[in-house]
Amino acid sequence: MEQLTVRPRVGHKTLLYSELAEDLDNLEADIAILGMPFGSAYSPRSFTNDQSHTPQMMRDISDRIVREPDHYDFDIDGPLLQGRNDIRFVDCGDVLPDLEKPHDHYRKATAAVRKILRAGALPIVLGGDHGITTPILRAFDTLAPITLVHVDAHLDWRDDVGGTKEGLSSPIRRASEMDHVKDIVQIGLRAQGSARPEEYEAAKAYGAQIVSAYELHEVGMKAILDRIPDGGNYYLSIDADGIDPSIMPAVAGPAPGGVTYVQARQLIHGLVKKGRMVGMDIVEIQPAKDIPCQLTCVTAGRFIVNLIGSTIRAGYFDRK
Repeated sequence: MEQLTVRPRVGHKTLLYSELAEDLDNLEADIAILGMPFGSAYSPRSFTNDQSHTPQMMRDISDRIVREPDHYDFDIDGPLLQGRNDIRFVDCGDVLPDLEKPHDHYRKATAAVRKILRAGALPIVLGGDHGITTPILRAFDTLAPITLVHVDAHLDWRDDVGGTKEGLSSPIRRASEMDHVKDIVQIGLRAQGSARPEEYEAAKAYGAQIVSAYELHEVGMKAILDRIPDGGNYYLSIDADGIDPSIMPAVAGPAPGGVTYVQARQLIHGLVKKGRMVGMDIVEIQPAKDIPCQLTCVTAGRFIVNLIGSTIRAGYFDRK
């Protein structure tokens, strides 16, 4: 069988004290972490961008995110795994590129997530830039229809940038072309990104629900959750610049007025309760800017904690 991932190279070998799982063909898991450090670069210089260091940085600060996994956590009303010894929480390592086969890591990422889903596990993916969402989301075709919930300051509907169609400015455009993606909800948009008026019109023509950060702050997250169809299979993609830079400053394009931690937590818990969360990714963190306190990575880790704790409490992994 093809080896799709490699183990973390330094520091903590897994995220949040999970078990290392390298054999995806015989995976036994309920919750599975997967690192995807590299997207589809717009130039040779940007291939090894700072975002590529995030999966390992997240692992290395596990004890900043969760001091002790058996301590009570007020975000999730109990310990990380809710005192459940039967929950199988694993880290599958990272999908890395092969320099002799450019772009083949996208195929590997899709294959890896398919194996995680086949094992019945919830995949949580650590990017990398936002280009990684495209191959990850392709793996969810067996769970159609998917509702894509996208938290971002930017629209990400570019068809291509310099001929590259699966880079960080295009994941939502690519998602709109996937037959298994039915609804797209975009939350937290503000300021400027790579989108031109034609990209905005394309998103509206598709039927994407576009919720600016200002509308969110005016009506509240509960009102936005109420607009999302009930009973769906939800995939959540969080771009760090969608969150307010007061708590996630280490991004390429910080813009004031973003989604707050309380709102993001409410979104995660709300989606878990209103249907089934089938996957999540967190992208676009630049660790070199996250000094000295690693607040951005800690905040990202807390989103993961909220997803883990809320899905366990909601009975996602109960076995009859």
